Amino acid sequence: MATATISSAVGTLPDYFMGLSYEKGDFVSESLFTSANTSLAGLFNRLGNGVLRLGGNSVDTTLWTPNGSGNTTGQVSPVDVDNLATFLPLTNWKVLYGVNMGTSTPTLAAAEVAYVQAKLGSSLIGFEIGNEPDEYSLSYFPTGWDLATFETLWQQFRSAILAVTPSAILTGPASGGNVTTWTIPFAKDPTGKLISLLTQHYYRGNGHSANATAKNLVSADPNIIADCAALQSAASALDIPFRFSETNSYLYGGSPGVSNAYASALWVIDHLFHIALGGGSGVNVQGGDIGYYTPIENNGATILGAAPEYYGLLLFSLVGQGTLLQATLSTSNFNATIYAVLTGAGITNIVIVNKEVYQSLNLTIDCGRTVLAAELFELRGTSLSATTGQTLQGATVVTDGSITLGTPYAPANISGSKVSCFVPAISAVLLQIY
Repeated sequence: MATATISSAVGTLPDYFMGLSYEKGDFVSESLFTSANTSLAGLFNRLGNGVLRLGGNSVDTTLWTPNGSGNTTGQVSPVDVDNLATFLPLTNWKVLYGVNMGTSTPTLAAAEVAYVQAKLGSSLIGFEIGNEPDEYSLSYFPTGWDLATFETLWQQFRSAILAVTPSAILTGPASGGNVTTWTIPFAKDPTGKLISLLTQHYYRGNGHSANATAKNLVSADPNIIADCAALQSAASALDIPFRFSETNSYLYGGSPGVSNAYASALWVIDHLFHIALGGGSGVNVQGGDIGYYTPIENNGATILGAAPEYYGLLLFSLVGQGTLLQATLSTSNFNATIYAVLTGAGITNIVIVNKEVYQSLNLTIDCGRTVLAAELFELRGTSLSATTGQTLQGATVVTDGSITLGTPYAPANISGSKVSCFVPAISAVLLQIY
């Protein structure tokens, strides 16, 4: 019998923490974000309040074309932005909008921002200038590219944007990696005082690597914890939040049989909690089309369904916003994690993720409060490598985002402040304490 304790406050899980990230190229070429796409809106809303980020590598190959016809690869036009403006009211989501730096000009960027700001208004949380500029030396600027050069160019774009749209909220630097050698110096330099949100990208590893396995994915990840600590320090010094505006399991669209498998559902729960406990204000999980790591699969404007990773996002979303509590699990050589959130309604939501393939967990939790009642929801899958068959409390998500959860289980025992429950192998459990 393993034990766990829930104790004092250690942080906050804020509203709009949840988010997804899509390629800007998909935004302009697939008619994905329109008022007709009620299925996609339903899947967004099922995850609660969130942030849609339009970015990715295609940001820097998509030019503002004010007279464009829309739905054209390589161009973003008023028609595309107008479509987005009709999609957003179907959801409770906001937007982080990326603009081209790699192949555009400050003047074009300023014109695009002006139009987007006028159309989307309060739905915007900010604009990103460029995408992963720490890697521009590999593409757009093969010679003479460094942080100082980027900061100079970034300030030129910023000045042009604010000259036309003084109210535009700017974020950055949206680095692909290089937290300590690019993002943190950017924050400490004068540019740091010019942003309202510090943004960073993170992937667990290379999807083409032999190490991109399900076993590795659900193992401990000290790198995300270290990155959060560095970003939190830099952001706190500026009195601004930080956000992982693009993240997922493995680079290059993911690893087949891993990123599109049940392992990703368990991984993403841990990943989001690590970021929340590390002080992050939110995440944008990269996806789109039928890439291995996408949470929602689509073919153009047609929604194909919720992938395994979506189920992990869904369980996380059921925790709600609130106060993060210290949660300590007493086990030895056992691959499991525990998290707790106290909601504004006074409910303590406890999540246990058991990544052991063969061993279940009998757990008694001291909740640090008198337990009047409790109920339990299970995320289950048939194996870490299974690409189908995952369920949340026995139910599956329909393409329009609807799901009918089964009746929650009662825990094995309640006594005073303690609750005992059973956590099956390769499962995640949400235990709600009243």
